[in-house]
Amino acid sequence: MSVLAGRQNDRSATEWPSGRKPASTDREAQMTTSERVGFIGLGGMGRGLVKNLVAKGVAVTAYDLNPVAVAAATSFGATAASGIQEIRENCRIIMICVNEAEDVEALMIARDGLLAGPLPGFIIVDHTTGSPQMVAKLDRMVREAGGRYAEAPMTRTPKHADIGKVNVLFGGEADLLDDLRPYFELYAENIFHIGPLGHAIRLKLIHNYIAFANVAAWCEGFALAAKDGLDLSQLIAIISAAGGKSGMLDLYGQSTLDGDFTPLMSLANARKDVRYYARWLEEAGLPGFMAEAVHQTYRQAALLGHDGESCTAVIKAYEAVTGVAARVTPKDPQPARK
Repeated sequence: MSVLAGRQNDRSATEWPSGRKPASTDREAQMTTSERVGFIGLGGMGRGLVKNLVAKGVAVTAYDLNPVAVAAATSFGATAASGIQEIRENCRIIMICVNEAEDVEALMIARDGLLAGPLPGFIIVDHTTGSPQMVAKLDRMVREAGGRYAEAPMTRTPKHADIGKVNVLFGGEADLLDDLRPYFELYAENIFHIGPLGHAIRLKLIHNYIAFANVAAWCEGFALAAKDGLDLSQLIAIISAAGGKSGMLDLYGQSTLDGDFTPLMSLANARKDVRYYARWLEEAGLPGFMAEAVHQTYRQAALLGHDGESCTAVIKAYEAVTGVAARVTPKDPQPARK
């Protein structure tokens, strides 16, 4: 049993949200039968996490500004919260998965937000891909309120979240991870303890920068191939048979050539992550020629109106310059044999 779980069992009933006290000292039983988790942010990743938590026995109170997202969560069995305060008053563990670090801060400091009063014993789990600067600030804010802040950005896609196979990157103290691991295991295939607080978001930003730089590179190549009339149907196979093969190409290459820009990983989020990375690189005193080039490439696509599409819609910035769409023409169906 973890240190925090041991402390929980020493509490009087009046110290628990809504006067409840766990009925069991067994962590797994407590997790599935007594502990109600609050979840804020029901986008592509958050929706899948909530789905898996509820399906595996955890009571979840969920909140999002988008009523459609809330309806999806309640269809899985989650309870809809009327506002942030309801989650604060009824949940000791509160998970957040929103777009930007600044959004997390807003949830904290709002007049009726998570830090509207002391949070003794509470844990704020931040699954948002934020910035190193904000992770340190949020940790300080939560600790000053008497709670604990868990840095836990994720990798992989909403499809992985839906089937409970995301990767959780945790930065912080081992005993805090021990308390949260039973929950993480309900929706993560891999849980990595990266090191102290702040290390997880740094590694996540490095990963995302490399991934999105890779997307920008092969989108540029696709556009050039289209402009010069190359056979686009052979592109991915040729690239993947040699050193140009990548996970992002495997995930999104064919859908890009097919013209499918469904925002599983949005261009807006890609732009945000590369911006955070470039800022961190500058503050670290390193040159950032490549990072700024990648950031401005995504920013150009955003200015052209593609923020709400897939990160691969960065190709549309190149297509706007070339005047040629890099698409594979569907083959005519073969006539059925008689």
